[in-house]
Amino acid sequence: MTLKRVAEDLNLSVTTVSRALNGYPDVSEATREKVREAARKVGYVPNRLAQALQRGTSEAVGIILPSQFGHFEDPFFLELLVGIGERLHSANLDLVVCAVPEGPAEVDAYKRLVEGRRADAVIIARTRRHDERIDYLIEQGVPFVTHGRAETATPIAFIDADARTAFRRATERLIELGHRRIALIGAPEELFTAGERKTGYEEALRAAGITFDPDLYAVTRLNERGGTAAAERLLGGDKRPTALLCANDAIALGALRIARRLGIAVPDELSIVGFDDLPMAAQAEPPLTTMRQDIRGAGARLAEMVCARLGGTAIADLQELLEAPLIERESTGLASQT
Repeated sequence: MTLKRVAEDLNLSVTTVSRALNGYPDVSEATREKVREAARKVGYVPNRLAQALQRGTSEAVGIILPSQFGHFEDPFFLELLVGIGERLHSANLDLVVCAVPEGPAEVDAYKRLVEGRRADAVIIARTRRHDERIDYLIEQGVPFVTHGRAETATPIAFIDADARTAFRRATERLIELGHRRIALIGAPEELFTAGERKTGYEEALRAAGITFDPDLYAVTRLNERGGTAAAERLLGGDKRPTALLCANDAIALGALRIARRLGIAVPDELSIVGFDDLPMAAQAEPPLTTMRQDIRGAGARLAEMVCARLGGTAIADLQELLEAPLIERESTGLASQT
């Protein structure tokens, strides 16, 4: 059924009918209602693509994930994308997901999205301390929200887990269990959250009178292979820790694998803590103690926030820091006395 048929039935111009269906204020409310009712009766469904082109919008939100950063093998991002996509779908918006090599190609991809009008707004995941993606979007005046924070002079809309508090409390709990040689396997230091995790860990050590030992600190990629490599180095050294605090669950699972390979009993000889509480954490052997994020819920909230930004909601009203409580399972226990 065409727009022309609706116009003929009402003895109106196609232009008037089109503007009525799109809610233009120069068409009276009475006419708009009459057109909507006629369209319903004849089963007319507006062409969303044509409407978007007419308005100069894409009716899409973009997210770009660096393919070399472990995003597409990370269950965290699958959960996040599901949460975003479902919520955007309910708002009649599409989610455009792009994979690009990490580095200069990332910003080029944002330029294609923005300058090619392929997305009306953007979501940035896993923010960096100094993030040129954010700088570019601010410069272009494009609505965007971030999962994570960054060091920016201009306020941004974000949702983030309070990793600093979470890692401080997790470290405090390990200290309560008698641990003194607590190692941290951290995220790449260019990520904003890496500094938050390390700061919380150091705060707890300092409060307990424990000196930070650089030999008990490792940095790795946020995947299981990274956890395997980092744990192998820490557990094979002269100052073997009695506990490992890991930047995410994937790293923790890699550490569990290495502990088994080296014959180190978990938790009798080594306690391991992750972050995220992905489904695989509870299914690990032993089940993994971790800090919980509602990842799918965070994705849905990001989608709601980006819709709010498109609607003109102030950035100051779109900044949320969420608790990540410690979920104790069987991978942590009292420190070994040996």
